Amino acid sequence: MASLNVYSALVVLFLTGGAAMATKENDQIIKENHCETQMGLPCVLEAFTSIFKIGSISNKCCGELVGLGKVFHSALVKRTLENPLFKDLTPATIIAKSIQTWNNCLALIDSPSPSA
Repeated sequence: MASLNVYSALVVLFLTGGAAMATKENDQIIKENHCETQMGLPCVLEAFTSIFKIGSISNKCCGELVGLGKVFHSALVKRTLENPLFKDLTPATIIAKSIQTWNNCLALIDSPSPSA
């Protein structure tokens, strides 16, 4: 249960992204586009896990992520990395996983659905 509470705290931080530490550019992008309210919490969890931990992201959540756009995606990842709680993460690794998640989602969204 403690693991769930820590994980929930990390997700909240992913959503709020340490606003006091965020660069104005990333913060402005996120605020102007209302990015923090445009993606459902289950999908935020999947995206967070896919980028900052080990996990996958569903087609549905890829659709939400791609629907928000790459600028939002990049700004939120960068803002989260600026948070002191994530200081032990290697930014290059996280950015690479972020790009991989984005590209995987694009591929899922762009690929034709199998017919029933």
